[in-house]
Amino acid sequence: MKIGILGATGAVGRQMLICIEERKLQPSEVRLFASERSVGKKIPFAGTELTVEMVSQERLKGLDYVLGAVSNSLSKEYRPMIEKAGAVYIDNSSAFRMEEDVPLVIPEINGKDLQGHHRVIANPNCSTIITLMALAPIAELSKITAVNACTYQAVSGAGMNGISELEDEIEAVRKKEEVHPHVFPAQIAYSCIADIGTMLDSGYTTEEMKMQNEGRKILHLPDMKVTCTCVRVPVFRSHSISVTFQTEKKIAIAEAEKAVASFAGDVLCTDHIPSPLETSDQDLVYVGRIRQDLCNEKGLVLWCCGDQIRKGAASNAVQIIEYLDHEAD
Repeated sequence: MKIGILGATGAVGRQMLICIEERKLQPSEVRLFASERSVGKKIPFAGTELTVEMVSQERLKGLDYVLGAVSNSLSKEYRPMIEKAGAVYIDNSSAFRMEEDVPLVIPEINGKDLQGHHRVIANPNCSTIITLMALAPIAELSKITAVNACTYQAVSGAGMNGISELEDEIEAVRKKEEVHPHVFPAQIAYSCIADIGTMLDSGYTTEEMKMQNEGRKILHLPDMKVTCTCVRVPVFRSHSISVTFQTEKKIAIAEAEKAVASFAGDVLCTDHIPSPLETSDQDLVYVGRIRQDLCNEKGLVLWCCGDQIRKGAASNAVQIIEYLDHEAD
């Protein structure tokens, strides 16, 4: 197995490399690609060092899988090159998620959608992955008809620059200096910002609409209604989501808890409330506070947390390789 990583020096790209080693994929070769300013950098992997290089048609040749951790525009630019090279492209951007013939996959939930893929596979949005990991086992008990979600998203969701901006702003506030945001639309230190993505005419943002559009595709529920508010919070790592949802038939709290507890990739928390700190730097989604919705007798409410760099991005992409490799065997 030969694997390439696009955007290898970013937060998600570096995590992809770590996950490949952790999950013991044992590729015969890994090639790291990044922008011109990163060419020549050395990144440790499996007891050795890999050198970052520029993307080229020649260097894509011979790869079995390419993991993408780049912008939508770059992903669209590189896709034809990857297809020409004959590799399977697992893309973390939103560029191709809603294309009909591109599987949008969380392996634990809809891994079977990978069957008959056309060499391009999309990784879902980070908040979508974490939310659906909590909802999927309950959806198996009864079809989910409506979801109202509020996300509390860590600054690392905006990459390494998001982390640096929060650190710099905390220091500036401590020194009583002026704060000048560049990554986020307003000061994030000691505050929160309900503005992630591009604002649409509907009043929702592109980030918020991903929860509906991607959720419908992944759960195979084309009529599921979703309302979402995405909020950036001054947390370094791991997203949290409050989810209120309705099902076709009434689901008892005990039933929902049992389903979540037995679902691969989930941890049911009944003795404490999950937090971003607790779920950072690992791949499990923690789910707690499952309770009755007081506005709808067929509704439940839950709270979930998960590492958006790992399960929300890098680990999910590596799990797709594992799934495909297992199916090939």
